[in-house]
Amino acid sequence: MYSHRLAALAAAALLATPALAQKQTPPPAGPAKSFVVPPARHFALGNGMQVTLVPYGQVPKVDVELVVYAGHAAERADQVWLSDLMGDLMQEGTTTRTARQVNDAVARMGGSLELTTGADATYLGADVLSESGPDLVALIADVARHPRFPASELARLKADRARQLTIALGEPQNMANARFRAVLYPNHPYGRLYPTQQMLEGYTLEQIRDFYDTNFGAARSHLYVAGRFDARAMENAIRSAFGDWPAGAPTALPVPNPVATRSLHVIDRPGAVQSTVYMGLPVIDPSNPDWVALEVTDALLGGSFASRITSNIRESKGYTYSPYSYVSARYRDAYWVETADVTTDVTGASLKEIFGEIDRLRHDPPSVDELHGIENYLSGVFVLQNSSRNAVINQLQFVDLHGLGPQYLSEYVKRVFGVTPQDVQRIAQQDIDPRRMTIVIAGDRSKIDAQLAPYGTIQP
Repeated sequence: MYSHRLAALAAAALLATPALAQKQTPPPAGPAKSFVVPPARHFALGNGMQVTLVPYGQVPKVDVELVVYAGHAAERADQVWLSDLMGDLMQEGTTTRTARQVNDAVARMGGSLELTTGADATYLGADVLSESGPDLVALIADVARHPRFPASELARLKADRARQLTIALGEPQNMANARFRAVLYPNHPYGRLYPTQQMLEGYTLEQIRDFYDTNFGAARSHLYVAGRFDARAMENAIRSAFGDWPAGAPTALPVPNPVATRSLHVIDRPGAVQSTVYMGLPVIDPSNPDWVALEVTDALLGGSFASRITSNIRESKGYTYSPYSYVSARYRDAYWVETADVTTDVTGASLKEIFGEIDRLRHDPPSVDELHGIENYLSGVFVLQNSSRNAVINQLQFVDLHGLGPQYLSEYVKRVFGVTPQDVQRIAQQDIDPRRMTIVIAGDRSKIDAQLAPYGTIQP
């Protein structure tokens, strides 16, 4: 056992050696490696369904993911979370298998089936042993094409969603985000994050079936396979399982027209010791040639631990523990947002510092050294985030959704290092414009209204 006495002796030895006692400078980071995209094969079935096969890795496993472009963007104003409820019910079995039989089948393959609904699409897939890849394709096709939609489970699933809704609406971060999105997208599904309890309780089995029938089909679907697999057996399984799936309606993702006007909104939370801040605006989307430069600009400004806003209001001022910014993208749409939970009595001061950092970047380009550190960070994160089968599929799906072309991923790191200080300043000037920002604060109005006076008139 390592005793306290031995620990003391070790500490004394270190203190007795000046060279060891001094802080050591770590060696400089080596050049970041590019992300090597595995060679992929693309083909389409006769019904319009797209397929991408990607041999990847040495582990004998394969990830199969079906992407159907029918998510929240397909919901009308009176259908918020209807696609989520449809997804819940799709996991309750098919016309030939119970939910337990589906789960047992994929478990025997070495994985678990996951179905999630996003802004633009519904995702259904699993990661299993390579030998089970063709069987997984058949199982995914069964779940996607032949959902049972059992009426007996609807009340339970609606109750589960109702509990999730109650919990979500009790969180100030969700409150602020919902208002922020509603202001940016007042007449678009992207602006509708939560249903009312009455809306959720009123959904019927007929509405769910109709949503499915309207939105699910081969023409809106793309199947991705990544990992170790027999290419011929996999293609045969795909054609057998999906070849006769009716095409249905073509993909139709509604492009929004977001609001880009300075406005201030406050959600009153009497007695709150913190204010939750959401402030941001619409920016260019991933199809724009400046997208990578925008990502670099965001990482430098607020989107990394070493960013300027984080260094200011977290490290220097101590106003908040976890501020961060990010660029959120959907089909032909994106917004930049800075978020932070700040102490109530420094709500106004926090806004002043955030706007100050934005103005500083718009006025002066960053130094080469500062920018290079951010570029090293961003390129390293990119490569690490693409080191799994599912990550490769996610990246390929991102490229396909935004029409970025086959070279985008392999050239990403190079493009990151191609961003100059002048590019960052230009992006800050043209995209991160304080005059066009929506500001949402969830906090105690009795203590923050006066602090917010310099930033505009609070909207009703």
